[in-house]
Amino acid sequence: MLQNYFPILLFLLVGLLVGVIPLVLGYGVSKALGTARPDTAKNSPYECGFEAFEDARMQFDVRYYLVAILFILFDLEVAFLVPWAVVLKELGMFGFLSMMIFLAILVVGFVYEWMKGALEWE
Repeated sequence: MLQNYFPILLFLLVGLLVGVIPLVLGYGVSKALGTARPDTAKNSPYECGFEAFEDARMQFDVRYYLVAILFILFDLEVAFLVPWAVVLKELGMFGFLSMMIFLAILVVGFVYEWMKGALEWE
């Protein structure tokens, strides 16, 4: 029974190795071959060649987050549509109607956000 989980374990191990080995090798090579000569110019903050106008920890407008959340919402819609479209023949009319209800609810939400002005950036 545990042998059924071997491909998952192998996938996780390969993914971990692909993520960790370049980091370790890159750090080791940079330490071995690189030279560190810090000075005030290298350690100074850089933003388009001049000092920053404001604090880097300034607050963003809430509309930025609203647009990001709406993008994720409608991006997930596409993530649900692709597998549904692949197996539509096996799902039959029930699957079709279920997705149409889902899309109708999503469209109502989209129209509501549009009418509220959430998609407008001033």
